[in-house]
Amino acid sequence: MNDPSGAVSVHTTPQPERATTTPLSARALAPDLARGLMLLFIALAHVPWFLYHLPAGVSGMHPIVGSAVDRWAQVMTIIAVDARTHTMFAFLFAYGIGQMYSRQHARGVGEPEVRRLLGRRHRWMIVFGALHAVLLWQGDILGTYGLLGLILVPLFLTRSDRTLRVWIVVLLSVSALGALLSTLGAVLAPTTAAGVVPADLQRLSMAEPDYVLSALYRTGMWVVGLASGLLTLALPTAFLAGLLAARHRVLEEPERHLPLLRRLAIIGIACGVLGGVGLALEHSGIVTAAGGSVFSPLHFLTGIGQGIGYVALFGLVAHALTQRGLDRLVPVQAVVALGRRSLSGYLAQSVLFIPLLAAWGFGLGAHLSSWSAAVVALATWSLTVAGAYALERSGRRGPAEVLLRKLTYRSGR
Repeated sequence: MNDPSGAVSVHTTPQPERATTTPLSARALAPDLARGLMLLFIALAHVPWFLYHLPAGVSGMHPIVGSAVDRWAQVMTIIAVDARTHTMFAFLFAYGIGQMYSRQHARGVGEPEVRRLLGRRHRWMIVFGALHAVLLWQGDILGTYGLLGLILVPLFLTRSDRTLRVWIVVLLSVSALGALLSTLGAVLAPTTAAGVVPADLQRLSMAEPDYVLSALYRTGMWVVGLASGLLTLALPTAFLAGLLAARHRVLEEPERHLPLLRRLAIIGIACGVLGGVGLALEHSGIVTAAGGSVFSPLHFLTGIGQGIGYVALFGLVAHALTQRGLDRLVPVQAVVALGRRSLSGYLAQSVLFIPLLAAWGFGLGAHLSSWSAAVVALATWSLTVAGAYALERSGRRGPAEVLLRKLTYRSGR
């Protein structure tokens, strides 16, 4: 129940149990199906950065050259993937926090212990993210979401539904205003040379043949990303939406929320596609602006809706599969198995393709184009699906999940 201050009061037993993990067999289909499919989007979003030998266009990472097939791959990635995966991940990350919170309370674990548990988990995620960035991938998102959890969980975890909704609207409004101002700035700015965009630290870290120097680039970009992930407001918005959805078990019980899921899927994805088309037209040279990209701010803003729309769509798909008895099919179970090991799957992507593609490794990225890079992403994701399914069949969790759980659930003495 809600008290007059707006906080959600939680009743606990006099002698709380020790916090424990949830058995794999007890997990709902929809959240893990969404996480498994999300990792495909993440792989597709990452590989274009490894085309460091080709000049980039207004998107900042997609080349401005290529065959017709390459152009098709670029346009589809811009519309369907870019600036969408991070909001998907933020929503699902917060949803997982809500699940963990409610499950621990259902087991009788006290409020202080649950909050300590979440705090330890998020601090270790930052450590995981820092190691991931220094060793392999400067675009790491684990540290960003760990920081997001450390800041937003104490502020919003037990606040009322109304408070969450108000803050979601406020953050969306501020984001929309920022996008409008950025667009006006691009339209009114003095004319600049169109076409090639200078390479940033992201691409420099892939193109650097010296591993130590590339690690310095990666570390700098990761630190900047920690702050920008919060300041852009897209991630906090999706995070609060995930907390609210978890509270009402929207993905665990999709049959109770079908109208809401349909609205979110249709409206969110439609808005995102419209926002992405503008940037795709700019990238293709069909539309140009004097001061840079006009549609990048809109593309980023609509990524909030499209990322959440994707999650809603995956919830509808999970419900349809369950209703038709197709949830036990091997392909479905394999993707769900990856979703149950999403942390291991995410890190495995970096281990599999970054040493192959980066200049400090085998440098194969210098021989790829947009379409072949997308094939690498799909093949990498498929390997992680197969590996996760093998672990599922043997009844084992992912190695990264095992380590994070040991660190998180260790004794508080």
